[in-house]
Amino acid sequence: MTPDQFHTAVLEWFDRHGRHDLPWQAEKTAYFTWISEIMLQQTQVKTVIPYFERFIERFPSVHDLADAEQDEVLHLWTGLGYYARARNLHKTARIVSRELGGEFPTTVDDMEALPGIGRSTAGAIVSISTGNRAAILDGNVKRVLARFYAIEGWPGSPAVMKELWSYAERNTPHQRVGDYTQAMMDLGAALCTRSKPSCLLCPLQSHCEAKALSLTDKLPSPRPKKTLPVKQTLMLMIRNDAGEVLLHQRPPSGIWGGLWSLPEVADLRDAPATLGVELEADATEVLEPLRHTFSHYHLDITPARVTLKSPTNSVMEGAPALWYNVDQPANIGLAAPVKRLLERYAS
Repeated sequence: MTPDQFHTAVLEWFDRHGRHDLPWQAEKTAYFTWISEIMLQQTQVKTVIPYFERFIERFPSVHDLADAEQDEVLHLWTGLGYYARARNLHKTARIVSRELGGEFPTTVDDMEALPGIGRSTAGAIVSISTGNRAAILDGNVKRVLARFYAIEGWPGSPAVMKELWSYAERNTPHQRVGDYTQAMMDLGAALCTRSKPSCLLCPLQSHCEAKALSLTDKLPSPRPKKTLPVKQTLMLMIRNDAGEVLLHQRPPSGIWGGLWSLPEVADLRDAPATLGVELEADATEVLEPLRHTFSHYHLDITPARVTLKSPTNSVMEGAPALWYNVDQPANIGLAAPVKRLLERYAS
């Protein structure tokens, strides 16, 4: 199957069966495309749609996003996970607004130079918003190409990635590039799914090597299994006389960077030194643990209600801290498990 035959078949399928009414397709601008592509990293379309709509309602332009406080950006991102995406989104908005006059780059290299934008994301933004020829290789496209060409090996390995990129570049057309980009993502999401792909509906089935070799359930090859380590932490739920819960802001980098979280200690005996306060003896209630899984480890969180010996509104003066009213929550970014713990136990 030649590249012309490949992208012609994909575009003909897209015209009849592709998705044409997604919220970010209303305006195929670099801003809309960029926001949607960053949100769609590691996240399904159905999850992203309400987040995108709320985000655009609050930040209709890159200038609005650039002028916002990071806390508000993280607040609207709460629940999407991978919060470095939101921090980089905010950084990029400020660069585009204040250094580039509100205009996004139109080449892949220049787009990729912005924070949080990789090669595939840059290709998607450029191809959809400008029509300039640029290839993409997101998870959906990797799956389609790995099966079509029967490429063995984990797609995340450098050798396999290089081969997949060569096919992605080869098959990208010179016309209707934006439609082709969306078509390949739709094809992987709708038909060439991880399990039980709908091969009989696929426009590429007659030349798909994985189908011919009965390897669709084996390709793409899975990531080599690795046992995730387990870490433990104790999160303290400290309330003041008004029933508000103490939160502190995490450092700007690292896990949950810039988000607000419950104070953490390794052991309750460490709490007085960590917080600079005394706890009431026998006034601690250990609650049901919660497991939160990151890409590289599990975090087992044990929440504990504690009572201060001398109630005060000035604990943890050395770190950014606030008293959080669960009934009238502030517009701040919360780590997802912290939000769940507050909803479950704070009232």
